[in-house]
Amino acid sequence: MSISPNAPPNEAKPPSPASASRRVRARVFEILDVAAEGDRVSRVADRVLIALITLNVLAVVFESVESIHHRFETLFYWFEYVSVVIFSAEYALRIWCSVELPARNGQATSNRIAYLLSPGALIDLAAVLPFYLVEFGLMAGADARFLRAIRLVRVLKLTRYSAALDSLALAVKENINTLAAAFYVMIIVMLLAATGMFFFEREAQPEVFSSIPASMWWSFATLTTVGYGDITPITVGGKVFGAMITMVGVGMVAIPAGILASAFSQQIKVRSERYQAQADLAWQDGILSDDERNELESLRTALGMGEEEAAQIMEAEETRAALRSRAGGTPHCPTCGQPITRQDLDISA
Repeated sequence: MSISPNAPPNEAKPPSPASASRRVRARVFEILDVAAEGDRVSRVADRVLIALITLNVLAVVFESVESIHHRFETLFYWFEYVSVVIFSAEYALRIWCSVELPARNGQATSNRIAYLLSPGALIDLAAVLPFYLVEFGLMAGADARFLRAIRLVRVLKLTRYSAALDSLALAVKENINTLAAAFYVMIIVMLLAATGMFFFEREAQPEVFSSIPASMWWSFATLTTVGYGDITPITVGGKVFGAMITMVGVGMVAIPAGILASAFSQQIKVRSERYQAQADLAWQDGILSDDERNELESLRTALGMGEEEAAQIMEAEETRAALRSRAGGTPHCPTCGQPITRQDLDISA
């Protein structure tokens, strides 16, 4: 291929359609992702989607009131129609942009399949699927009120914008085996409780404790410490056995709660340590530039940290950087001469 001698030597080549499409896709991915610091378009998109999800949840709640539903039935229908169009477009765009996620085997198809099977994508699909099932007559025999209630799954879309819920989900994910073991033990104890109560009460209350499966309701209500009181033992053996199961139930319920509380606390600690490490890195040269400050603010927002907690960490890191600068390296205590650590500055998580 020859080059025209009249062509300017430094003439820029126009971008190819493929590269332009990639740039547009990357930008759409940034807009649909949780907004970064300074990205106003992405922040507006986040707020619009959050507001639309909230309004959808309120619409489902008020639609359950028959008088309100009959009065504003047309308004509810068109609001649902517009919402489904927006949520469907969002779902399609997220599938299209999923190749911008960390590569899986270097193939766009692998990324898209992985995204389609992810919890976020399944929630997005469940948010619009009931509408299409009804519109295309695939659920003609189903209860319309039940299908309307299913739309409450849209509230789960808010988890994408909440760092606290992300931390809770991660805590559950990392401790799923421990939680499964705790629930497994609870099922065994529940079965033993139902069996014992059936043995003690079957003759005194045959209509209530007629079988082990029928006795499961009592064991479930007792072990979860709910104790509705609609089913109670009346024999001496049943009362003694019930008292023992009640005490066991208090401890059994505390196990999963303790696991979740500990795991969530650990996630909060990891979050603080991550911000602290980034702040320490930013203060290594003793100067905090505007870019570094913006990066730290973006990280703080992404981690869901409070401004006061972040300010305390930044103040301690700034003090440590000043002491390090005066000492020409690692800061030392002017009294004892020992190196000053983060623990000494009371910024540990």
